[in-house]
Amino acid sequence: MKRRELVIGSAAALTAAAAGVGVAWWRLHPQDVPLPAGFWESRFERPEGGELALADYRGKPLVLNFWATWCPPCITELPLLERFQREQQPRGWSVLALAVDGPTPVREFLRKRPLALPVGLAGLDGVEFGRALGNAQGGLPFTVVLGSDGRLRSRKLGALKPAEVEAWAAAIV
Repeated sequence: MKRRELVIGSAAALTAAAAGVGVAWWRLHPQDVPLPAGFWESRFERPEGGELALADYRGKPLVLNFWATWCPPCITELPLLERFQREQQPRGWSVLALAVDGPTPVREFLRKRPLALPVGLAGLDGVEFGRALGNAQGGLPFTVVLGSDGRLRSRKLGALKPAEVEAWAAAIV
């Protein structure tokens, strides 16, 4: 009986290790993961009216940041993203803030604290959109970076650090 338990335990450990290696590879090589079908056709209502169309940003380096008004780390990193946008816009970069939140809280938040970034109202559908881009947990904040070639270059679940944001500008065009 002990030999059988040992074989089963070893097989389970090997399977878990292989899965871990696969997940690590996937996280470290996001450019190997294709964008979801219809990605560039995605459109989001803007809080001030009108639409935010991802197609308008195709062919340029792009940062998509998923955030919510009730998420403290999301709010904390917004000035970092605004500064990145301001400094890198002349090089063609764009940063889009996709709010995974209701329209009313987003509009109230923006009245008190306007953003110097285009904001799209992704709502609860934003969770699924983020999952399709690699956010399996559906957590916030979540950020993806696309190169001008439209390929996924980086993704991050959790609060951004200044060094990470600076690295985008140095490594991705």
